[in-house]
Amino acid sequence: MDTNVASAGNSGPKIRSDCEVTLGLRDEGGVIVEIKSKVFSLYGESIKSQCLELLEFFGVKNAIIKVDDSGALPFVISARIEAAIKQLVETEREYLPPFNENNRYQTDRNRFRFSRLYIPGNNPAMMINAGLYSAEGIILDLEDSVAPARKDEARIMVRNALRQVDFGGAERMVRINQGERGIKDLEYIVPQNINLVLIPKCENTEAVVSVDKKISEITERHGLSGNIHLMPIIESALGIEKSYEIANSSENIVALAIGLEDFTADIGVQRTTDGRESLYARTRLVNAAKASGRQPVDSVFADVADMEGLKKSVAESKSLGFEGMGCIHPLQIPVIREGYAPGEEEIERSKNIVVAYAGAVRRGLGVVALGSKMIDPPVVARAVKIIDLSVSLGLLPVNWMDEISSDQNQ
Repeated sequence: MDTNVASAGNSGPKIRSDCEVTLGLRDEGGVIVEIKSKVFSLYGESIKSQCLELLEFFGVKNAIIKVDDSGALPFVISARIEAAIKQLVETEREYLPPFNENNRYQTDRNRFRFSRLYIPGNNPAMMINAGLYSAEGIILDLEDSVAPARKDEARIMVRNALRQVDFGGAERMVRINQGERGIKDLEYIVPQNINLVLIPKCENTEAVVSVDKKISEITERHGLSGNIHLMPIIESALGIEKSYEIANSSENIVALAIGLEDFTADIGVQRTTDGRESLYARTRLVNAAKASGRQPVDSVFADVADMEGLKKSVAESKSLGFEGMGCIHPLQIPVIREGYAPGEEEIERSKNIVVAYAGAVRRGLGVVALGSKMIDPPVVARAVKIIDLSVSLGLLPVNWMDEISSDQNQ
């Protein structure tokens, strides 16, 4: 007779690449496995073997386990089984699938972060193609996109996805929960070679320090190497006012992001397309980020169907000094990347500035001029940054100055 029952995962006509696992513990009788799957003839035995292997791993000897499969991959099935088991059995053990060697890379703190795509942490169907989206960053989200009752199983799913899914070189990001729940998230995700942790609803330096301290503790315990970057998300009036302090609260912070849905709710206004209600907050955050040497990253554009609106939003965002934006659908990625990337006129002007500066240095001149205009050092520095970015994006050849010299000599 069953003594306890738990379930994890999802099933139904619209569910794909997932499964629902129902587990009932009993006093005796061994293990009974029941599988419902459209691909049972192909994968039924392997799913059964996986069930038996996980139950044995966690020491479950008497149980009825039912799997309603909708085309789930093995790492998804094991995550759902483990989540069900941990609702019934007290254990610190983790069943870790093999690590995808393509994901053993670090990311530079100064890399460009034009687009970061949010993927709900309990939706494996969206995770499995993460490496095909071509976003600069992929965020597996454990916070707002996951229902409170599903937080624990999402944590296991994200851990497995970090180990198994090929991210295609994108920055591997996770948005953790707030407070103690977020600290627990770190135990599952930090050992999986993540590149960046997003800290949501950040209002003070203490939130950053606690996350930073926990990451250091976990990395030391596991003997891990390499830095894990941090990106606090500022989503309240208080957070905006403390954004400069937050930006300087850890050397591992590489960017500050703003979350406008929560910010506008906090100040009691509706978020609008023209964004007048958030102009102060956005410029304040950009200034704090730039003053502290971090990248300012804009909020998501919520209307997935309005590509023209997105294009205008990116142009305005770039004009305010933002260097990237969050997105909630893969179709937004190319529009965002193109909008933040240097345009032809911007590249041409930067080339002229860099060439003029190089010529002035060769002649020993202390003043740099382009036509009738004097060029200040910050203008040169910005031009160099745009050139470096253009080269890294393939918009300019690495030897572009050689080509200019060749043209001038002909």
